[in-house]
Amino acid sequence: MMPDQSYIGQELEIFARAVNWKRYFSDHIRPFIGSKVLEVGAGIGATTEILAPQECSEWVCLEPDSHLLSVIEGKIQQGTLPNFCRPVQGTLHQLPVSEKFDTILYIDVLEHIENDYDELNTASQRLSPGGKLVVLSPAHDFLFSNFDKAIGHFRRYNRQMIRSATPPELELISNKYLDAVGALTSLANKLLLGQKNPTLEQIYFWDHWLVPMSKVVDKLTGHNFGRSIIGIWKKPDG
Repeated sequence: MMPDQSYIGQELEIFARAVNWKRYFSDHIRPFIGSKVLEVGAGIGATTEILAPQECSEWVCLEPDSHLLSVIEGKIQQGTLPNFCRPVQGTLHQLPVSEKFDTILYIDVLEHIENDYDELNTASQRLSPGGKLVVLSPAHDFLFSNFDKAIGHFRRYNRQMIRSATPPELELISNKYLDAVGALTSLANKLLLGQKNPTLEQIYFWDHWLVPMSKVVDKLTGHNFGRSIIGIWKKPDG
């Protein structure tokens, strides 16, 4: 058995309640999800609950923290997660090289990995022909705050950083920001509040009031600014 790795953040349970936000970013990711999926850093399975389609053949929930993985296992047993979900403890580098996926997801995970370029290169080698690599991460380094430090972020991303992280054999097919209104709350926290963790009330306000506003503002601004960024790459079909 591999050594246990504990996640240092305390925000997973709180952000799991941000249902409007999860549905919003899922709308931008779901069209790229194939039959066999690898979710790196699956946490407590909150994103899996939103994203995993019923027609999926296998969804590997890869998570190095044994406590978080036990939560996923419990959800599968209870039927909260579909039974095609397969919980695996470990990291991408510990998976068999021969195992290939139609989609590999990093949902608020890549910013926790110090050598992100090496990670994405390894991920590209685990994609089947025509497969998609999807990254959702916090955006804009000028918004890096005490909250980012507290939960182990190495960086926040912009479009140039996403382009620069492109593995040699993949094509970047989408590179856009989400949640323009939410970016203003992140800026306020950095400049005024300096909080390490948001409160449940703050998450509720953002999710129920600001995210719906961002859906409109993001379209009007052409997804050129936001609290988060989505990068999607495709492997050639041949």
